[in-house]
Amino acid sequence: MFEYINLFEFPDFLNKYLELDILKRLQKVGYFCGMDYASKDIYDFPIYISRYDHSLTTALLTYKYTKDKKATIAALFHDISTPCFSHVIDYMNKDFEEQESTEEKTEEILFNDLKLKELLKEDDIDVKDIIEFKKYSVVDNNRPKLCADRIDGIILTSIAWTKELRIENIKEIINDIKVYTNEDNELELGFKTTEIALKVIRLNNIINEYCHSNYDTYMMMLLADITKYLLDNNIIIYNNLYTYNEDELINICKNYSLKDNNFKKLLNKFLYIKQNEIPNIEIPNIKNRYIEPLVNNKRIIFK
Repeated sequence: MFEYINLFEFPDFLNKYLELDILKRLQKVGYFCGMDYASKDIYDFPIYISRYDHSLTTALLTYKYTKDKKATIAALFHDISTPCFSHVIDYMNKDFEEQESTEEKTEEILFNDLKLKELLKEDDIDVKDIIEFKKYSVVDNNRPKLCADRIDGIILTSIAWTKELRIENIKEIINDIKVYTNEDNELELGFKTTEIALKVIRLNNIINEYCHSNYDTYMMMLLADITKYLLDNNIIIYNNLYTYNEDELINICKNYSLKDNNFKKLLNKFLYIKQNEIPNIEIPNIKNRYIEPLVNNKRIIFK
């Protein structure tokens, strides 16, 4: 991660926001939806990546291509409503396809933080400009279009999960990106060369396969069942997904498993299951992560 961050110019105005408690909370929310705690026979991440890391690199990508302060700060806070275990909670909420069920808390979290408002006032920015991060198409855009959030997700996942990307390749990718005006008259990130576009499509397709795999779906749904069990038995309340960090929740799970044998069986599956023990399951209609990027301002569909 450190090498990746070093590829960017770091604007001074970001520093004061990085110390906000609402953002620092994301340092203990993993990018891979709680799977850092899962069986090492299933997941073997070489580094820990947090939602804080992703928020920062998405902001740095946004600044690199736009130099837009509002858009950059909006990018920094775009994942502020991410709960512990991230998209596992969307699975628990049966939001498999959009995976946006937790985004409704974005306004509540940002609007109620007085220190954030104070800092934004210093920069002459209205908090509503940050809450409505989706109005910045370079930050967030609908598939199959590309945006800073999507590109950063491809890079981070290819570093730590699929292990298909090295630092020299990241530099090659980000140096080939340019802001274009797309067919919908929106600003959109695209590529200067077909060669790099094809490389990123390949990386993204591999990620899509991983996210639609039997083992990942099983493990995501297993942690969703574990979280629901805690909620249903009043061991935690829903808001604790924002007040505890993931280390604390896993410790709560381990302590509660000493008192509840049914829960212990669920938890031990998540912590220790072997690849050959995972059953075949019916995979729900999970979000398709396909992309069709712009290359020299033309939408090219690669088959």
